[in-house]
Amino acid sequence: MAKKKDEKTNVMRILDQKKIPYTPHFYEEEEGPEGTRDYGVHVAQALGQDPKRAFKTLAAKGASGAYHVFDIPATDSLDLKKAAKAAGEKSIDLLPVKDITAVTGYIRGGCSPVGMKKQYPTIFHQTALEFETIYVSAGKIGAQVEVEPRALLGLLRAETADIVV
Repeated sequence: MAKKKDEKTNVMRILDQKKIPYTPHFYEEEEGPEGTRDYGVHVAQALGQDPKRAFKTLAAKGASGAYHVFDIPATDSLDLKKAAKAAGEKSIDLLPVKDITAVTGYIRGGCSPVGMKKQYPTIFHQTALEFETIYVSAGKIGAQVEVEPRALLGLLRAETADIVV
């Protein structure tokens, strides 16, 4: 089934409402390579993006029971020890796939830091600020938004840290 190029997602509506400029990007939904690291790179390549500017969103739960969101370049892997330290947790674990939708409201592969069920503490890898624009999921598989990182971090009240391996 072909994707409508002008179809707005909730992420896009929120960015519109907050007057944060973005550029939507759509790609054909297809099975990417197994694993989130390879899938993120696959999506970036499908859109002709630099995978270092394409950020994947990962949800995690700390030892305290609090949820946290981490956004890292598609080419990288989250360092759980660095992530725990940045989040002020003793330890942190990624959410099991079966829990992602219940906690975030999104499905695996379509998780965005914008518009989750609740606003969880969010940390972007520090390289986000090195780019004029970055790409994050638009809240569904097949759609991404390109946005100025400082505007996005401001909206999310997000921080930056070195959180990758």
